[in-house]
Amino acid sequence: MKRLTYILFLAILLSSFNNQKTKLVYIQPLGDVNKEYMDYLKTSIKEFYGYDCVIKQKLNLTNDILAGSKTRYEASKILNKYNSNQNIVIITEKDIAHKKSDEFPEWGIFGLGLRPGKVCVISTFRLKKKVSKQKMLERLKKVALHEIGHNLGLEHCYNNKECMMNDADGTIKQVDREKIWFCNKCWNQIRK
Repeated sequence: MKRLTYILFLAILLSSFNNQKTKLVYIQPLGDVNKEYMDYLKTSIKEFYGYDCVIKQKLNLTNDILAGSKTRYEASKILNKYNSNQNIVIITEKDIAHKKSDEFPEWGIFGLGLRPGKVCVISTFRLKKKVSKQKMLERLKKVALHEIGHNLGLEHCYNNKECMMNDADGTIKQVDREKIWFCNKCWNQIRK
């Protein structure tokens, strides 16, 4: 009887370790998106954060999320429309913008994430201009990991210029300068 109780105890203990769920992130294509980009994101998120990823079926781009100029999409409208209790990285190949100020009502951006929140949007449009595919994928990875960092509650980092949580402030040069890592301050904030 003692042996059976001990075996039952071990089985319950081991099953509790297996029930610790890995966070799940959905990759949501908005409009036509190159499958290679989504597969690369899936691998990048898993490698960096340890989160499992599932690629969802494409959603169509709609006029209600267009910015005022009708030439690009408003990132905050996308986040509001697709806000969810699920962790979602929305990816589009179309240009996205966000109101920076009255002077710049449609500031072109690489991505935008709710902070804290569950949803972010990234665009490949500005990441792939005049660079190799490998460079573009590196930029995509940095932008996605940065926006997920915002979802986890991180603000822009001014502690280390190479930290991915730096504000790109509209320049791809900052994204290219960053390494694929968070400084200790940012990692410690996520671990809290």
